[in-house]
Amino acid sequence: MDAPGSEEGILTQQDLLNQLDDYVLPRVRRTDSPLLVVLSGSTGAGKSTLVNTLVGARVSATGVLRPTTSSPILVCHPDDADWWLDERFVLPGFGRVPGPAPDAVVGDQLVIMKSEVLPKGLAVLDSPDVDSVFEDHHEFAAQFLAAADVWMCVTTAARYADAQVWRLLHRARDHGATLGIVLSRIPEGGEEVVAHFAEMLKENGLETAAQFTIPETKVSGGMLPKQLSEEVHAWLTGITEDEDVRTEVIRSTLGSVLDTFRTRVPELAKRVEEQVALRTMLREEVEGAYATGLAELDEATRNGSLLRGEVLARWQDFAGTGDLERALQARGGVQAGHRGGRRRRAPARVRALKVALRSGLESLVVAAAERAAEDVVSRWQSRQAGADLLEGRADTLGRASAELSRRTTRAVSAWQDHIIELIRTEGVTKRSVAKFVSYDDEALSLVMMVGLFGFGTSDVAVEAGTSAVPQRLLKALFGAESLRSMSAKARADLRGRVGMLYDEEAIRFGQALDGAGVPDETTPVQLYQATYNLEVAR
Repeated sequence: MDAPGSEEGILTQQDLLNQLDDYVLPRVRRTDSPLLVVLSGSTGAGKSTLVNTLVGARVSATGVLRPTTSSPILVCHPDDADWWLDERFVLPGFGRVPGPAPDAVVGDQLVIMKSEVLPKGLAVLDSPDVDSVFEDHHEFAAQFLAAADVWMCVTTAARYADAQVWRLLHRARDHGATLGIVLSRIPEGGEEVVAHFAEMLKENGLETAAQFTIPETKVSGGMLPKQLSEEVHAWLTGITEDEDVRTEVIRSTLGSVLDTFRTRVPELAKRVEEQVALRTMLREEVEGAYATGLAELDEATRNGSLLRGEVLARWQDFAGTGDLERALQARGGVQAGHRGGRRRRAPARVRALKVALRSGLESLVVAAAERAAEDVVSRWQSRQAGADLLEGRADTLGRASAELSRRTTRAVSAWQDHIIELIRTEGVTKRSVAKFVSYDDEALSLVMMVGLFGFGTSDVAVEAGTSAVPQRLLKALFGAESLRSMSAKARADLRGRVGMLYDEEAIRFGQALDGAGVPDETTPVQLYQATYNLEVAR
């Protein structure tokens, strides 16, 4: 997710993966594999010319058109060709093409050229320019450098102070590579330039690198005069043919690369921790918004604000017309005709009140969910990472889901049925009234709902004909202790059902977060542990 340090984290991760795949694992598995020397540098520095000169043939294109090297060229001894043509080994992400290859071959194809001039066990790779106008060339150059046993930086007397050159050299120093540096195209009388460059190398901790100079000279057939490359050739040949030196180069480069993991892997872990923390923060904002919605619903179902309009009218119709009293019948004192009449009249008013209560509660639930969704979108949009996650779906996520209304209806209806069941299973009538009064479960469940919703509180008017306060009536029937228990269970059940609805609503935001691909919160610990395990193994 977009946050300070996230781009650096992506680059660190990719660099580590590339170097593990392209260099570390192949070198650990096969210590006898050929050495890879990568020539790198800025455009026009003469890398291809030097490669051609080293092998005594024009294997890499040269010219005035920049960049000249469009496909990476790897030159090796014929006996090593099969090794480099096998895509399972070094640089496994690159295809292999036996050379000479057609000019059309570009991109992630490694052109393998054979030359008996190079000693067995040595390969020279002419990589794309580090300052190429093509973005993929930058990526290829960085990946090749991470796979090298030896880096050779080629620069010119005119461009040795360029920032791009020093970024390359600092990268080599920080990665602990065995390094060779070629300063080419030195004009006559350019001793001062050579001395200044050597001083800059010392100031940057690179004085131990092998240093070579090539004067300005005529290039013929894409090659320098042979004697100008002899020093470089001798150095590379010595590294390859002297087993002790070769072993030391491998040990030094591999060891130095692994040394960098002590800081690079923990740095990646730190970036992952930041991403996990950001994801947690965004998730907490979702949880906070819906928790606020649930708290608002709790308050609205306690303070009487639900008992207005249609709900209040239906309650007054039910309580004021005598249906409430008829719901409590004296045992043995009601005639069949009256009972039959009550069954014809009361159910209609009971159903109307029940529907009004359900509709009012549904409206509260959906409205609170709408506000919660709007709140989450507003909070996320205040952060770049959140705004990115909302891109293209802010309008959809900024309101309740289309299914919420249907799910709410089902949940509220189930809650009303739960209250009826509570009355039937736990609503034991007080002994003092049980022998005189029986009651209708459904009608009494509505009385309990009205009582739970705060009848008689806030600005809910208790008009003439409705003066029987529900709490007082229920307490008289069941007793204070039993009423408190039923009320607590009813509220808890309602809160649980609405909480589940809101959890389902929040899943939409969770899916957006999951889509960001942030690793599990245990990943940083695993990275720190891997760093420790590597040191133990070494």
